[in-house]
Amino acid sequence: MTSTHPTDTAAPSGTPYGTLPPASPMPGRKPVSLPRLAHMRAQGEKITMLTAYDATFAAVADAAGVDCVLVGDSLGMVCQGRRSTVGVSMTDMLYHTASVARGIHRSQGTIWVVADMPYGSYAESPEQAMRNACALMQAGAHMVKLEGGGWTAKTVEFLVARGVPVCAHLGLTPQTLYALGGYRVQGREEAEAQLLRLQSKELQEAGAAMLVLEMVPAALAASITQDLQHCHTIGIGAGNGTAGQVLVLHDMLGMNLGKMPKFVRNFMSDAGSVKGAMQAYVQAVKDGTFPDNSVHAW
Repeated sequence: MTSTHPTDTAAPSGTPYGTLPPASPMPGRKPVSLPRLAHMRAQGEKITMLTAYDATFAAVADAAGVDCVLVGDSLGMVCQGRRSTVGVSMTDMLYHTASVARGIHRSQGTIWVVADMPYGSYAESPEQAMRNACALMQAGAHMVKLEGGGWTAKTVEFLVARGVPVCAHLGLTPQTLYALGGYRVQGREEAEAQLLRLQSKELQEAGAAMLVLEMVPAALAASITQDLQHCHTIGIGAGNGTAGQVLVLHDMLGMNLGKMPKFVRNFMSDAGSVKGAMQAYVQAVKDGTFPDNSVHAW
């Protein structure tokens, strides 16, 4: 007997909410992939990334031409009202990753989806990391992101060898906020800078294809970027010398409920729409007008 009930992934003929754009029958661009990201880097084209936590914003980001969407554990603050990312669980990440994945398929379905591995989901062993990475990819992620250097290199190597694309994260690592002593710039002292250089090279050698550099001095971030030929740096508060940029979506839309970070620009103020703000962000990153090192960097 044939069921008449739509599945959760099927697009119903009508909806009383109308929040999602209709599915595009023909993509307006080729899907973003690891080879495509490498080609962009080789051609000097900046990579754009924004966070997204639900289907609607993910679909709009895809339609606006954003290259990558990060299902960040920043959802702990943005969506859940937490003081940090530490309380975000794998259950939370799987829910939001699946929501984002469904959303992009209501648009072009071309954006590259990165999902954060939350606090405690990869620290016990590479095997634990693999189990949780598999769950995130089965939920719809194309790549997983984990924080920290040193001990994480072996975990990255373990995941990459088994077909899991990995984005690393150095500098300010929010999951270790309490150990770092708060939200402060990382790498100002020479010893800190040398450690970041060493760890970034170790992560590249382990197979990480991307590396988020958060709240790192612009000169140091640019130097690390030049040193890494096969790992694409994505900056947030790290100046304009990285291979790409990422911002928390709600920050760049001017929806931050606290103090706006120095490295954020409100793209919504002159855009007129969420999609317009995203398009303006993409254009500003691509043409090099954002970030401005004199305003948004250290």
